[in-house]
Amino acid sequence: MSKKFLYEYERPTREHWAILGFSWAGWVFDFYNLILYTFLLIEIGKEFHVTDVELGIVHAASLAATAIGGILFGYLSDIYGRKPVLQWTILIYSIGTALCAVATDIWQLLILRFVAGLGIGGEWAVGQTLVGETWPPKMRARGAALMQSGVPVGVAVASLVGGFVSPVIGWRMTFFLSSLPAFMVVFIRKGMPESDLWLHFREMLHRGELPDEWAERLGRNPLIRIFDKEIIGSTAKGLLLATFGMYAYWFIFSWLPKCLSEEMGIGLAGSGLWVFISQMGALIGYLSFGPIADRIGRRPAFTIFSLTQAVSIFILMHMISVFAKNPIYALIPLFFMGLGTGFFSGYGPLYTEIFPTHVRTTAAGFCFNVARGLSAVAPIVVALVAVQWGLSGAISIAAMFNVMLALFVWAFPETRGKVLKAVEKP
Repeated sequence: MSKKFLYEYERPTREHWAILGFSWAGWVFDFYNLILYTFLLIEIGKEFHVTDVELGIVHAASLAATAIGGILFGYLSDIYGRKPVLQWTILIYSIGTALCAVATDIWQLLILRFVAGLGIGGEWAVGQTLVGETWPPKMRARGAALMQSGVPVGVAVASLVGGFVSPVIGWRMTFFLSSLPAFMVVFIRKGMPESDLWLHFREMLHRGELPDEWAERLGRNPLIRIFDKEIIGSTAKGLLLATFGMYAYWFIFSWLPKCLSEEMGIGLAGSGLWVFISQMGALIGYLSFGPIADRIGRRPAFTIFSLTQAVSIFILMHMISVFAKNPIYALIPLFFMGLGTGFFSGYGPLYTEIFPTHVRTTAAGFCFNVARGLSAVAPIVVALVAVQWGLSGAISIAAMFNVMLALFVWAFPETRGKVLKAVEKP
């Protein structure tokens, strides 16, 4: 291949920005769809006459589906390419969300949220792999952070739609209109390139340009390959690191709008505005993680951001009765809680750098989304613990997982600035 790989450019080109732009937009609406439910659950519960635990089970089902979707579409991406699979994931979560609008009971809603969760789970790994394989190594974490910034944007949009639009148009129409991202597929098809690193690997494999013993192993099912002896250690650690982060996140955000609304007495619209403020902090956190990680390394950046979130959520939840008297002061820990969420920007570049090309999306999708699936119990645990401790007490458990994340990341090698190869010796 005479043409330079995209990652060999010193600065991002139009193709880099197209890949980042579409991956970012897909992730915005991916997370918007996932978090929107937490703002609609009060009205859904009233219409279907169900308990908080049953509402938590529906949310748990969508989180569990992300694990299956992450594995399935990560695998398909390593076989059929990053670009087509990115389109499939967006279509699936958009269709699943639209169909939620016609659910007649809580169990139909559970099934449809599960369908949407499949697409939601697949999008992250494909988008992050596309960015990681194409952006210059010295800017890889910044590219990944820019894509990951779609999370606070998605949550902020969900908080505005859930807090202000849904009370006017109803939860069913809110779900229906939230399927509009499906039209983005048309623009991806025409305007986004495929990962040339992946294309080069598949060309070498199909043309027989690899030693026979390499070709036999590298051409095997990537879902099996991530458990080979030279990769399984990274797979296990990557899964555990993501699990700590997911538990910290979903212990906080599954019930945060309801907690702020009821225990601080600020109402649903007020809780939507307060969560929106936290996501302004998160946006800064996601964007700043990249330059910091590219400068001082992946591990210290993870630690700094995760501990910031731990301290903030502990203060907010344990002083919520004090903040209820002067809610405006709660914006300070809420902002820093969001800022700490920036550690999620580190998963994409870290997975890109520890996994080889032939299993990169499969491994990233497996680790990130199985962890998200394992965290499916978090909304239920919060609902159950809240019976004794209140929502604020249950949510504060998140700080423990933040601390474990901050410590465990040091079990990884430092991979800042690593140059990727299309083929690595198996």
